[in-house]
Amino acid sequence: MTIRNFALLGFTCFAAACGGGGGGGGYGSSSTTPTGPNPPVADQIDAKPSLAFDPPTLTTKVGHVVTFAFGSVGHNVFFDTAAGAPADITGVNANTSVTRTFDTAGTFTYTCHIHPYMQGTVVVE
Repeated sequence: MTIRNFALLGFTCFAAACGGGGGGGGYGSSSTTPTGPNPPVADQIDAKPSLAFDPPTLTTKVGHVVTFAFGSVGHNVFFDTAAGAPADITGVNANTSVTRTFDTAGTFTYTCHIHPYMQGTVVVE
């Protein structure tokens, strides 16, 4: 192999490793590009092992997605009866996340039925 061919082989391998061949993920790929003109914003509420929702009150906008993140301790989320409240998150949820979209303005309180003293509020403006 000549020095010229060796250098060409090295450049080709470098270009392929850097994504020069197109296709793969990365900036601008469909996996990182939001869809639609105004993609929903994600907010998060953590169900803490200390048996509290964090933050206890979350303020968001109509149409935003809220992620309820459940750690190693099982929890659920039951919304008080209110027009426009999203569906409850039933069962015992641990080591998972569940999303709910809030399509209606209002104040939505919720409780963990496993730990009834765990309460929180989502304010939708």
